[in-house]
Amino acid sequence: MTLTCLQTRQSLLLSLALVAAGCVTEPVTGRKQFMVTGASQEVALGLSAFDSLKKETPISKDAAQRALLEKVGRRIAAVADLPNAQWEFVLFDSPQANAFCLPGGKVGVYTGILPITRDEAGLATVIGHEVAHALARHGGERMSMAKGLELAGILGGTAMSQSEYGPYFQKLYAPVSQVGVALPHSRMQESSADEIGLILMARAGYDPKQAVGFWERFATYNQAAGSQTPWFLRTHPLDQQRIAKIQQLLPKAQAEFRPANP
Repeated sequence: MTLTCLQTRQSLLLSLALVAAGCVTEPVTGRKQFMVTGASQEVALGLSAFDSLKKETPISKDAAQRALLEKVGRRIAAVADLPNAQWEFVLFDSPQANAFCLPGGKVGVYTGILPITRDEAGLATVIGHEVAHALARHGGERMSMAKGLELAGILGGTAMSQSEYGPYFQKLYAPVSQVGVALPHSRMQESSADEIGLILMARAGYDPKQAVGFWERFATYNQAAGSQTPWFLRTHPLDQQRIAKIQQLLPKAQAEFRPANP
């Protein structure tokens, strides 16, 4: 098979894959997403990863903190349209200031973030943000992008293989695609999760204005931690940028807010 025929065939396969995949629409934001990963595959990976994590990481024995997580989590879950979710909320005993939600409704919160959440509304901010990632299928979207970048690299490498620039393409494609595509996409997903999470906490009866206080405290924590990573190598937006964006979104979220019954 000639190089031209091979390139034509691969380009056709790529086009067919893109057409077959189409786009899906992210909830709340309306952003268009490229998705070739099946939801069932995401859920299977999420359930397996969560089971492994529960075996490897100690679970907190603080009954009061665990009860608060369950309470807030159930309220957020009740307004998250995640079909067939197997909701589970686990408080891991770890100094990490972090949390996550895996496909399938598996939510993990590390005790290290509780001094920053401080109260129920702060915890609702965190859980709303993490559940938003699962609701918007950000994991599947990242896997889909990785497949697309891999295929683009193969096609580009084939097309450039007979060129004097071929060796440069091979060396530069991975870092350039990471900095120019993958990392900006990650930051965009985080911004989307901030917006969706704000709406979720409002619908669950938590005042979205309280989210600003949490993110300000989180910014203070990050500043004390002294991260020196340049903005263009970050997976998350800069703290001040995300706080400013959340403040802009508050009127939209306030329109969804109905205080919960005591």
